[in-house]
Amino acid sequence: MSTAILTGLPPVGSSLEADLRSLGFDVRVADGAAAVAATLAALPTGDRVALVDHRFVGHVHSLRLALTDPRFPAAAVHGAVTARPEARPALLRAASALDGRYADALVGAQPAAPSWSVPVLPDALAAGLEAEGIAVHRPDLGVLVADVPADGPARTRAQAAVAATDDEAVRLRSAVKSRDGFFTTFCISPYSRYIARWCARRGFTPNQVTTASLLTALIAAACAATGTRPGFVAAGLLLIASFVLDCTDGQLARYSLQYSTLGAWLDATFDRAKEYAYYAGLALGAARGGDDVWALALGAMVLQTCRHVVDFSFNEANHDATANTSPTAALSGRLDSVGWTVWARRMIILPIGERWALIAVLTALTTPRIVFVVLLIGCALAACYTTAGRVLRSVTRRARRTDRAAQALYDLADSGPIAEAVSRLTRVKGAPVLALAGTVLLLVPLWWQPAGSRLTLIGAAVYAVFAGLAVAAPLKGPLDWLVPPVFRAAEYVTILALAARSDAPGALPAAFGLVAAVAYHHYDTVYRIRGGTGAPPHWLVRMIGGHEGRVLAVTVAAVLWQGRGFTIALTALAAAIALAVLIESVRFWVSAGAPAVHDETGEPA
Repeated sequence: MSTAILTGLPPVGSSLEADLRSLGFDVRVADGAAAVAATLAALPTGDRVALVDHRFVGHVHSLRLALTDPRFPAAAVHGAVTARPEARPALLRAASALDGRYADALVGAQPAAPSWSVPVLPDALAAGLEAEGIAVHRPDLGVLVADVPADGPARTRAQAAVAATDDEAVRLRSAVKSRDGFFTTFCISPYSRYIARWCARRGFTPNQVTTASLLTALIAAACAATGTRPGFVAAGLLLIASFVLDCTDGQLARYSLQYSTLGAWLDATFDRAKEYAYYAGLALGAARGGDDVWALALGAMVLQTCRHVVDFSFNEANHDATANTSPTAALSGRLDSVGWTVWARRMIILPIGERWALIAVLTALTTPRIVFVVLLIGCALAACYTTAGRVLRSVTRRARRTDRAAQALYDLADSGPIAEAVSRLTRVKGAPVLALAGTVLLLVPLWWQPAGSRLTLIGAAVYAVFAGLAVAAPLKGPLDWLVPPVFRAAEYVTILALAARSDAPGALPAAFGLVAAVAYHHYDTVYRIRGGTGAPPHWLVRMIGGHEGRVLAVTVAAVLWQGRGFTIALTALAAAIALAVLIESVRFWVSAGAPAVHDETGEPA
């Protein structure tokens, strides 16, 4: 339940009470600071509370943005302030501390003749909250009006400004992300925003739309798995429909301010589940036609996941850096001043909109093999472009990385018990070089030795040692953010190489499942860190072995078991990891109070 307290009776003709009720507030009237404090104290402690000056003039959407956004403990605009339960005690203290100047001069006054000299109590309470150490969110209203006029003529002008701006049109425009890809901005959002409004008016929630997007993508994958041309055409169309719904759920959340921890987690994880399930559907469809493309499907998943880790790792390393003097960043800013370069640079990185459009069109018109080959080439070029830009920024900037950034990189590295034990023995600098050297020593035997060679075990053991040395010192170097993506590439490519070179039937589909389970764990780690809750519990990371432990386990399985035994080992490992990480992840995101954060595009290179 939410309660809005008016600091007096609104003037005759004001729609303020009706506006607040339309936003879901139970409206009460208090005639001064003392009455406000008493009313606050009497309300249930679990309720959201808003205080609004009775003279407030503004758009309904201004009040909606200020008073109903669930992401902030407190928020305010001129003439209105709100506090969630966690900020209620501070609000009560602020109200109790106000002096007699805020005794309402409206007592006994006629509603039609507002007393302009009465101070704006909600503004004073917002200042009191900030003095108490509560962060008060102040939404950017743009052209919207939120005012407490100082006299009659000012009120008339404010009312005219309200009438001159259609707040519903502003609300609809603001439902669309201000920064998005070319395909999403110009081909999807112009109409998906209206679908979002339609959903809001019929009571649908963003989580329901997110689930519908997932189901649509799974049906698309099933159509692709038929291996027929009509199935491929239907799959392409359904994949686009799934992406429209994927855009709609976020727009619905922004339109109706229905933000939630669970919703953010679902949106972030379902995007990966949809794309990778579609890859599996294409591989199954190709197999029906006699073409085995499982290696290509797994390669596409590996490359896409590693691209994301580059984005996440770089952004976390520089999240709170104390300086940014990179000439590359300055050049990027200058390029952004030229309109067409902004869209060209956003398209070249193949964000989710462009990527899904490419996959959908190629699915409908070509074969799964062509889809994966083109996708791999495009994603490889995008990965080279973004990684090169980030490396240039890192080596040309003078910045001091914080302990928080170093811890985030360590968590993203996903080191297990073996690497931890090695890291305690010594402190060695040069983390990126050590990680890359260990990866080379791991992968070279995989490609040059016969499948199941014992030399691959030596390579895996050396890799585990180098993995521990790479994280022995705090990851604060300019290129230390490369350590997590190098480890991801080493682990995923090892699984791919061992499965591809094995003669075991079904090894590649089993390897696809194993990489999918591990990738989910890595994405979950990213979203927890970006949500401010830290990495998954240490016991979980140790239980699933860390990246070096899993590399050793898969390598041992390839040496000990040939044929179907290797497939069974990969399947069992995939099932065990998936079960462990899913149970803990679902438990955390359903019960946690921190928001998940997801933005695939990241910082442009």
